[in-house]
Amino acid sequence: MSQRESMEYDVVVVGGGPGGLSTAIRLKQLAAERGSEVSVCVLEKGSEVGAHILSGAVMDPNALTELLPDWKNQGAPVTIPVTEDEFLFLSETGSKKTPSWLLPPCFHNHGNYVVRLGDLTKWLGEQAEALGVEIFPGFAAVEVLYDEAGAVRGVVTGDMGVGRDGQPTDAYQPGMELLAKYTMFAEGSRGQLGRQLIAKFKLDEGRDPQAYGIGIKELWEVDPSKSRPGMVLHTAGWPLDSQTYGGSFLYHMDNNQVAVGMVVGLDYANPWLSPFEEFQRYKTHPALRGTFEGAKRIAYGARTITAGGLLSLPKLVFPGGALIGCEAGFLNASRIKGSHAAIKSGMMAAEACFDALAGGRRQDELDAYPAAFEGSWLRTELNKARNFKAWFKKGRNVATIMTGIEQWLLRGKIPWTIHRHEPDHVYLKPADQCPKIEYPKPDGVLTFDRLSSVFISNTNHEENEPIHLTLKDASVPVAINLHKFGGPEARYCPAGVYEFIKDDAGADKLQINAQNCLHCKTCDIKDPTQNIVWVAPQGGEGPVYSGM
Repeated sequence: MSQRESMEYDVVVVGGGPGGLSTAIRLKQLAAERGSEVSVCVLEKGSEVGAHILSGAVMDPNALTELLPDWKNQGAPVTIPVTEDEFLFLSETGSKKTPSWLLPPCFHNHGNYVVRLGDLTKWLGEQAEALGVEIFPGFAAVEVLYDEAGAVRGVVTGDMGVGRDGQPTDAYQPGMELLAKYTMFAEGSRGQLGRQLIAKFKLDEGRDPQAYGIGIKELWEVDPSKSRPGMVLHTAGWPLDSQTYGGSFLYHMDNNQVAVGMVVGLDYANPWLSPFEEFQRYKTHPALRGTFEGAKRIAYGARTITAGGLLSLPKLVFPGGALIGCEAGFLNASRIKGSHAAIKSGMMAAEACFDALAGGRRQDELDAYPAAFEGSWLRTELNKARNFKAWFKKGRNVATIMTGIEQWLLRGKIPWTIHRHEPDHVYLKPADQCPKIEYPKPDGVLTFDRLSSVFISNTNHEENEPIHLTLKDASVPVAINLHKFGGPEARYCPAGVYEFIKDDAGADKLQINAQNCLHCKTCDIKDPTQNIVWVAPQGGEGPVYSGM
């Protein structure tokens, strides 16, 4: 195989989402202010900036205003202020609206905006490039490089043109080494390299285990008479049972479009549960289905969120680099918001990094970054929400009451801390201990199957390439997952990647339809034996989300 080429920068940023791009932008801003030069490169595994971005999203603009104070005049696609705010508790056939005065401050959205986060990310990419940041879309970072002392010195991008057998094809191109004085990791939830760094440097030592949820979202074009731009609706309750963490949203945007979605905590216990089918059922509720009459579904996607909050936040720095945004887990689950936190974390990391570069340092620990976080409004915000996710392990009723006490009565000044002790995958119970859930067949009008959903996500992978969903032990899916847990990977995957079939001899086997993969990482998190490991496919592959 050909030898890898290498390129050197002051800073390499892995991930072109809001956190990574904010890091790059802030570095260039500081260089311009101080009259110095800092070379910055951003690697983005999607085919274009924003292609893999998926979020609700209602955005708090506070961090964006800190980063780019003139964002309105600069044309940021943040143009739909929240005009109405509702929260419903759903039963199977009814709904109860929570009076506004009873809602804790974390659920109020006055001053926030309904956004298409993919569009905002694309715009942030344009701002970064205008400042001189080099952005390489279609390049997935697949390996961390270390120096002799064990410090991170850069990353390697994935080889292109490798066949299913692992051998180079005629189109083979070796990956490149991107070397840096500091490497910032902003891959999003459950990042491939971030996961490795957390393990290598024991960054999660002394922290609560991280918690995750899967977010599933559709974009619909509705009847103009039903369009209410700026209307924000959140719900809790049906179709999820009272022991399963989760909630749903419906956001009215411009152009007669509505975003609808559901988040399900990946610490659920019943292996027969399917987050995808629960979401499809959700749309049939009497309080919701009227919105979709005469409407057309135009986009679909899914992504995990890192929801453990402050108590699960790993150490943010290690020799040669730092964790940014959802790579670390800055999402505020109680507010259902993370993009403002990602931007703020990127800014704080950039400021620490710039000062280190200005002092002639390289590949050491950027201690000023976690120190800045400790004194920031973001830390204060996350501290108020520190118990939110943990209360749900005691059931929805307890969680609702305690969230009300902590956020409404005590206004976030909480004298106690509730810890979590186990990672999400251990909570799955054996299939024979749980009630089987029978889901209705999709009607193709309001409810849909996985394959038709994946089709409108514009997902594409080369069929003749190594499968990027790897198994540590190929016998485990049948011997343990199928026999003990009923084959949960066929249900927790929102894209139909995992399928149990019979081989020619009539024996069970797991078929992996890797070309369907949405890069959501649910399998990497929820697999009860932790046998599935998600790795990046060739750069540029996966979904191409539009307006999501």
